[in-house]
Amino acid sequence: MSDINLSDIRARDAADPLAPMRERFLLPRNTIYLDGNSLGALPATTPARLNDVVTEQWGQGLIGSWNTHDWASASRRVGARIAPLIGARPDCVVVADSTSVNIYKLLVAALKARPGRHVILSEPGNFPTDLYMADGAAWTVEGTEVRTATPDRIVDAIDKDVAVVLLTHVHYKTGYKHDMAAITRAAHAKGALILWDLSHSVGAVEVDLAGCDVDLAIGCGYKYLNGGPGAPAFLYVAARHHAALRSPLSGWFGHAAPFDFGDDYRPAPDIGRFLCGTPPILSLAALEEGVSIFAEVDMDRLWAKSRALCDTMIALMDERCARFGFELMTPRDPARRGSHVSYRHPDAYPICQALIAHGVIGDFRAPDALRLGFTPLYTRFKDVWMAVETIARIMADEEWRRPEHSVRRAVT
Repeated sequence: MSDINLSDIRARDAADPLAPMRERFLLPRNTIYLDGNSLGALPATTPARLNDVVTEQWGQGLIGSWNTHDWASASRRVGARIAPLIGARPDCVVVADSTSVNIYKLLVAALKARPGRHVILSEPGNFPTDLYMADGAAWTVEGTEVRTATPDRIVDAIDKDVAVVLLTHVHYKTGYKHDMAAITRAAHAKGALILWDLSHSVGAVEVDLAGCDVDLAIGCGYKYLNGGPGAPAFLYVAARHHAALRSPLSGWFGHAAPFDFGDDYRPAPDIGRFLCGTPPILSLAALEEGVSIFAEVDMDRLWAKSRALCDTMIALMDERCARFGFELMTPRDPARRGSHVSYRHPDAYPICQALIAHGVIGDFRAPDALRLGFTPLYTRFKDVWMAVETIARIMADEEWRRPEHSVRRAVT
């Protein structure tokens, strides 16, 4: 039996130093939102910020707002706000494009920087866009191939042919967290560069790029950073690589002097060389609102709450739902997991849909994973308790068997 009861849950919420942060978000009533690892909730200040950008800065300031409201430096400014969340220098992070585009840019740059090496190494089951973009980079740079190795074989698979290792820090489905420091050391010892995807890490679990001596990283703006659907992504390049690496997408905002309008491309001397086209000002403004909330947060408390929320979910599921055939996919060791918990079940999809019908929003990942995410800024221990209560009820009543819950939707 678990030692957790409802009184314990209430006490944890009452003692939670991050509890006031929940008021910073516009969350629907009667909804338990456990999908912030896929799309973050709406910050309460974002609508007013976007209204100002649209009606005042754009509507009244027009093109002059590139200067008067500093639109031109927004990519660097928001990147600098993200930097403390990933253990990076402010001048090593910019916001640009999407995670997919940034993966492509950095993979091709890394391949070009390691002549004589022709392999991109990743893992099977990595987030699909990572593998798809690796395939695209290999197609771009003639002679390149993509290899994969399971997490326990990654280090051994780094050989003299590997130019760059591409891994997701926290696995999107299982929640497994790689040992960033150890794998980065191994890659460097064997002459390879490393590129980390932080999409399921940033804003929820501790990341220390500088401390781990990481070369390259990318991350998502619309999950734990709460930048809104399709928010721009960010990329990191260690300062030691700024002069040597060049983006294959040589757009005008990556030019050393974009408003000189010269015919010849000359990359910016710093992280700015990894910018490409004109920055999306509306999306950047929304992302900046989401990111700015973290400046008010003690990050050690945030990491600790993430671990505690996951521990609570696992303990309650062990006690109340083990008889229903759920298999924990996520590591029990907090040091080896991110901020979501996944369970394998042959009927995961209709179970997920039944939960949503009861106001508990998680998600399904093919072929058989029920995934529940915990955003420490606004997820309560009460939410975890109620989610498990709901899972137990719909399983005991077999409500998930209702035909409408098996109808596949376009987005799962």
